Parts: sequence; structure tokens; C-alpha cells
Amino acid sequence: MNKFDVIKRPLVTEQSMDMMAENKYTFEVQKDATKPEIREAVEEIFGVKVEKVYTMNMRGKLKRQGVHQGRRPSWKKAIVKLTDDSEPIEFFDSI
Repeated sequence: MNKFDVIKRPLVTEQSMDMMAENKYTFEVQKDATKPEIREAVEEIFGVKVEKVYTMNMRGKLKRQGVHQGRRPSWKKAIVKLTDDSEPIEFFDSI
């Protein structure tokens, strides 16, 4: 799997913005991505050192329109903790 395919997009929420003070950054990743693949991708793309990777599978929400009901697709979330001596990710500094 290509390093740029592992990370789909950054997740910017109020809670993830608060975690940036603790050097933790949140991303949506491929469902079949493993923790070592996520670590390598973040280190290579952003040029930082990763201390720990937390992953969780997020279940798609139920949505309905009138009597029709469906489910949004499930996805995988990764929270990446950087080492203390690592620089912050510049992408998130502009937000």
C-alpha cells in the first residue's frame, strides 16, 4: 500500500483540536491499514517521529429520509501521538 493512500484525511473537530496540545493528531485512514503502516506513513509524509498510534473502527451512523433507512459507511480513525522532541505537524498549525 502506498504511504499516501494510508491516510485519507485529517479529522479536525473540537476534541481533536484540544488533543493537539498533547501532541496527538487525528486522521481518517484506510480500513485495512495497520498501526505500523500508519506510523511509517505519518513519519514519511510529515517528517516527524511517532511515539504511539491508537486506532479505532468507527461504525457508520444510521440515517433515514422519510420511511427509507440506510447506514453511512464505517471507517477507521487513527490518533497519532508524536514524541516530545518532535516538531508539531505544520499542516495543523494553519488551522
